Amino acid sequence: MNKIAIESLSMDLLRVAIGYHRGSNKMADVFLKEALKRLSEINKADIKPYFAKILDKIPTALSDKDLSYRAENALMYSVLCKNYAKKFINK
Repeated sequence: MNKIAIESLSMDLLRVAIGYHRGSNKMADVFLKEALKRLSEINKADIKPYFAKILDKIPTALSDKDLSYRAENALMYSVLCKNYAKKFINK
């Protein structure tokens, strides 16, 4: 279940980054809310501690006033989630 939630979080964050980059702020905000909801679906007891710390930083990183920084942070966390799901979570 964590694999699907983390991969979905990755996709939501990617959509946030693309939305802010294109100037579609309303669309990006919708996916930002989805990403923040998705964080609560992840069982942190089943993931590595370093990744749990990364997940804890996401809400702060995505609340930056500068939308270009918010887009960059969303893209970075999207890649981190994708890589974690691919490497460490059993199929």
